[in-house]
Amino acid sequence: QVQLVESGGGLVQAGASLRLSCAASGSIFPIKAMGWSRQAPGKQRELVAVIASGGMTNYADSAKGRFTISRDNAKNTVYLQMNSLKPEDTAVYYCYMITTTEYWGQGTQVTVSS
Repeated sequence: QVQLVESGGGLVQAGASLRLSCAASGSIFPIKAMGWSRQAPGKQRELVAVIASGGMTNYADSAKGRFTISRDNAKNTVYLQMNSLKPEDTAVYYCYMITTTEYWGQGTQVTVSS
């Protein structure tokens, strides 16, 4: 059974940083990509960042220059370093993984106060 466990969310003030982690376990090979999406109240889920198996990354425009996605292949873990957080970054952040299918974590809340 595949499981994605996220951690690192919380309540911070604008300008602060947070680091999200997502550890994958189970029958997860081969991993083609891992990434993060978010969903704010009343809004559609949007892709934040993704990292492919070869290391190529892609970011939403809102994340470029502030967020960095990275991956520890040995630990099957993906990270999202979020700096200079803004109130509009407030959302539930979901980790996802693509192997032969797509898996999603349960989400972790990030709240940025002004």
